[in-house]
Amino acid sequence: MSKKPIVGAFLGAVLQQDAAKMRELANADYIQHNPFIPTGLEPFIQLLPVLSTTAENVRMFEDGHYVFMHNIWRNAAPFGADVMVSFDIIRVDEHGKVAEHWDAMMAQTPPNPSGRTLTDGPTAITDLDKTETHKAQVKRLFDALIHGTPEQAGAAVQANFAPDYKQHNPMAADGLTGFMAAMPSEQWVFKKQHKVLGEGNFVLSISEGTHRGTPVVFYDLLRFDGGKIVEHWDVIQAIPTSGLANNNGMFGFR
Repeated sequence: MSKKPIVGAFLGAVLQQDAAKMRELANADYIQHNPFIPTGLEPFIQLLPVLSTTAENVRMFEDGHYVFMHNIWRNAAPFGADVMVSFDIIRVDEHGKVAEHWDAMMAQTPPNPSGRTLTDGPTAITDLDKTETHKAQVKRLFDALIHGTPEQAGAAVQANFAPDYKQHNPMAADGLTGFMAAMPSEQWVFKKQHKVLGEGNFVLSISEGTHRGTPVVFYDLLRFDGGKIVEHWDVIQAIPTSGLANNNGMFGFR
């Protein structure tokens, strides 16, 4: 059975601050990986009146026990800005209960040099028979980016991305030329890929590295068409080391 309805209902209960519904849908020992939210369901429930955020789900996907979402959060000043964009991952356990949550967030930005926002673009899920093929392709791509020589990394990018792919990163323009033009100033460095999730033509990579020398988590959403990556969205968040509400870390995927 699909786990999307469970996660959708849980997200709705969170936004409505419906504690009873949250307790019905989630485990009491719900594991939290957002570094600024305490782990456990009851501490999370107690925090909701302080947050009072609203959310718009833009995209929702499912891969095994994981449901991953592309969301816009408003009234989100406690997380850094009034409007934040996130990728959220929920693990649903074998009993159909919400068991674990990971995310990364960044402030909404103006349209990028190609006029694209952090969340606009296609949402339709297609090519379900190619999910594993696309995931394997993303794993190979990041393996080359992380472990390959500069020449191997460049060849992997050329081989996997359509030359005119659509770019939603706020600092880069469309296409390989737009990405390469932004690279010197942005200094994106990938060091380890922790998880790859996918459904059909969409694949989400979760990795860590540095951005301008600061340790960060990278969430990269890639859309495929005809065996090539034709669109890219991302969220980059600094990995905090102080003021933590839990010690679970931003990774630790099963």
